[in-house]
Amino acid sequence: MSYFGNIYAASPDELPHRARAVYMYLKDRTGKGSDCWPAVNTIAKDMNLSRSTVKRALHDLTNAGLVDKEARYRENGSHTSNRLVLK
Repeated sequence: MSYFGNIYAASPDELPHRARAVYMYLKDRTGKGSDCWPAVNTIAKDMNLSRSTVKRALHDLTNAGLVDKEARYRENGSHTSNRLVLK
């Protein structure tokens, strides 16, 4: 089965279409490992989605256990983009 086989096989109740699309986008943006760190604004702009849709998709992916989200901070303590680790 292909890498995305489990994504394709999931029912819309388990994994909405927005989450599938964002997962594939994130997979495309990972390097040699399984982590990436695009900002929500970047994902939204690249995919022509709203910020809210991207946030809901990331929440869906986290709940489904397909993505781990790790908060990242600048030296001054302000929040920057999250580190996303794909499973």
